[in-house]
Amino acid sequence: MHNMKPAHGAKPATKPTAKPEMKLSMPAVKRLLSYQKQYRGILAVVTVCILLSAGATAAASLFLQVLIDQYILPLLAQSTPVFTGLLRALIVMAAVYGAGVLCSWIYSRLMINVAQRTLKRIRDEMFAKMQRLPIRYFDTHTHGDIMSRYTNDTDTLRQMITQSMPQFVSSVCTIIAVFFAMLYQSVYLTVIVVASIFSILKVIKFVAKKSGFYFVRQQDTLGQLNGYVEEMINGQKVIKVFCREEAVKAEFKEKNAAWQESAAKANAYANIIMPFMNALGYFQYVIVALVGAWFAIAKIPNPTIAGINTLTLGTIASFLTLSRSFTNPISQLSNQLNSVINAVAGASRIFALMDEAPEEDAGTVTLVNAREEAGTLSEAAEHTGIWAWKEIREDGAVSLTRLTGKVIFEHVDFGYSPEKKVLKDINLFAERGQKVAFVGATGAGKTTITNLINRFYDINSGTITYDGIPITRIKKEDLRRSLGIVLQEVNLFTGTIMENIRFGNLDATDEQCIAAAKLANAHNFITMLPHGYDTVIEGNKNSLSQGQRQLLSIARAAVSDPPVMILDEATSSIDTRTEALIQKGMDRLMEGRTVFVIAHRLSTIMNSDVIMVLDHGEIIERGTHESLVAKKGRYYQLYTGALDFNK
Repeated sequence: MHNMKPAHGAKPATKPTAKPEMKLSMPAVKRLLSYQKQYRGILAVVTVCILLSAGATAAASLFLQVLIDQYILPLLAQSTPVFTGLLRALIVMAAVYGAGVLCSWIYSRLMINVAQRTLKRIRDEMFAKMQRLPIRYFDTHTHGDIMSRYTNDTDTLRQMITQSMPQFVSSVCTIIAVFFAMLYQSVYLTVIVVASIFSILKVIKFVAKKSGFYFVRQQDTLGQLNGYVEEMINGQKVIKVFCREEAVKAEFKEKNAAWQESAAKANAYANIIMPFMNALGYFQYVIVALVGAWFAIAKIPNPTIAGINTLTLGTIASFLTLSRSFTNPISQLSNQLNSVINAVAGASRIFALMDEAPEEDAGTVTLVNAREEAGTLSEAAEHTGIWAWKEIREDGAVSLTRLTGKVIFEHVDFGYSPEKKVLKDINLFAERGQKVAFVGATGAGKTTITNLINRFYDINSGTITYDGIPITRIKKEDLRRSLGIVLQEVNLFTGTIMENIRFGNLDATDEQCIAAAKLANAHNFITMLPHGYDTVIEGNKNSLSQGQRQLLSIARAAVSDPPVMILDEATSSIDTRTEALIQKGMDRLMEGRTVFVIAHRLSTIMNSDVIMVLDHGEIIERGTHESLVAKKGRYYQLYTGALDFNK
């Protein structure tokens, strides 16, 4: 659907213009291997098991010669054969195979444990890093694309660690063991096998270059597809209201086709190898059998690393088995290489998130509880209802500044991108206990101002001070802890009602949470729920009405007991009756606090100490409700309905 606004961070599905090349990021590989260092002991056991398994494969093939030449052929020549020796030989052969199978099972189980522990650590680190990323990152990346890194990309790592890595090592060990076993049987026949292998290596190199590019692209297009699906799920109501089902289906088909194309090409190139290797293996099998038979019939001397002998039926049969055991691991190596490339592509996306620059914070001023005695502030360990800014000076002296909630903007300019300013020369001040309201058309910059107060974004120029302290000197965590925010879009989390309220202050008692609910006038409807405060809700699913969800959001802000409140159109989604119900609670919540209010309903801000009217990022009017109405300017037009908020 080309007329729809694309998701933030979504990239158009275009065909690659660059020449497909294998991109195996060695830094990503080294970084992945660094996660394995703590499992050195387990990996040592895995290595021993792999070596034993590879040795068992070679030994079983060599034993086939002994079985045929020393047991089966002599028995065929006997009129009354005795099978006791053959039985013992078969038992030994079965024991060798059994030991190989047991070793394979052991290292597979161990690698599963290593993989799951490694992935847990990677997911923990990725999630921890995500919490330190700036809001700007989430503005430019779809949620689905980020989720894809936790799911699809980590799954490719699981496959690599549990399957590709041990099979890769096992294949290499098997190739080495079988190679020397073949030399022990026949140097001439070994040369034939090795020569045929070299011919396939060129094909593998060509195919790997092609598939590598498309495996990387496959992960990127899959992330875009997931992001689009997530966006469409969230926007189902909008889609149905505007009857855009067919349009979004068409756009989904485009993105799905882009993923299908890259995945098909990646796997098409990757799957070429196995049939080709099988065909080569059978051809090689025939050549070795014919040459070996000729050598045996002609009694041509057969050089080996153990000396010179004559080829026997057992030797030929054993060598044929060894040749298959030599070719198959090479085929597996090529397939595992594709899996490794795919996994490394996923790892590169994961590490790209981990390597994103975290939210910068050079602040040194912290927020502490304080008590006041004889006009002097001192830090307190417990909550006292008095907050102070704590600053340690260069000389080591500690200064405490009482938090009053005085916020001043001076000549503030800001733009989400350098070339486009959203706010221009903003000047405003809010004294302790004042209620400052912002009104204006959509996109005027109201929410942006509040985002600057809590430093979701940093200003381009000008200064913002909080109790006389530039907010850049205040640690972001402490700055935000002093701010209670109620947003228009309510985000609740899966858990009980009590847990959702306590999210605003994890140290709050049940009594404090209930008091906050009463303050927000949420207590009555909570007690009517099946299990009251212990009622479990599932995140943002519609188990509660929009008004009830907003009441919980207000209660969550109330329990944090912030000195400054930001209400971003908190009542815009609440009906008039519910708005009236919570207005008294909101007034009590705002009492004694500095409050910034953004509202479309002017009835909620008429009692504000100062109202600021914004237009295209500039404050064009300011004053009380009465003074602005008397001016009969922009605010008057909004108040009387002569001007629409959305224009």
